[in-house]
Amino acid sequence: MGRMSVEEPVGETGELPEYAERVLDLADAIPPGRVMTYGDVAEWLGEGGPRQVGRVMSLYGGTAPWWRVVRADGTLLPGHELRALGHYREEGTPLRESGPAAEGHLPRLDMRRARWDGREVSGRREVPGG
Repeated sequence: MGRMSVEEPVGETGELPEYAERVLDLADAIPPGRVMTYGDVAEWLGEGGPRQVGRVMSLYGGTAPWWRVVRADGTLLPGHELRALGHYREEGTPLRESGPAAEGHLPRLDMRRARWDGREVSGRREVPGG
């Protein structure tokens, strides 16, 4: 599996739940420098919702590119802002710098430019894990 730490819950068989595998496969397919929202992932999979995707990422996403699955408003994940920001800058993810009045002066993701729709440049739909 390679995605879990010892503390993370798994099913009775020791396997990740099928929905979690699908979420993580899609997270792995998001190109560097691009993001999908929790709701985008759920919609793309045709199952669950933003909270279910967030739960999967929280429980099982430690080795997946968790910083590429984000809040719809582009704010950085609370408690992980600096780690995420490092990944975004390394990957060239479009950011919107915050003004001096913004709390913490942390940038937000530029969702208009960074959001990925699950399609390759050619327009062919990506098939995570396939």
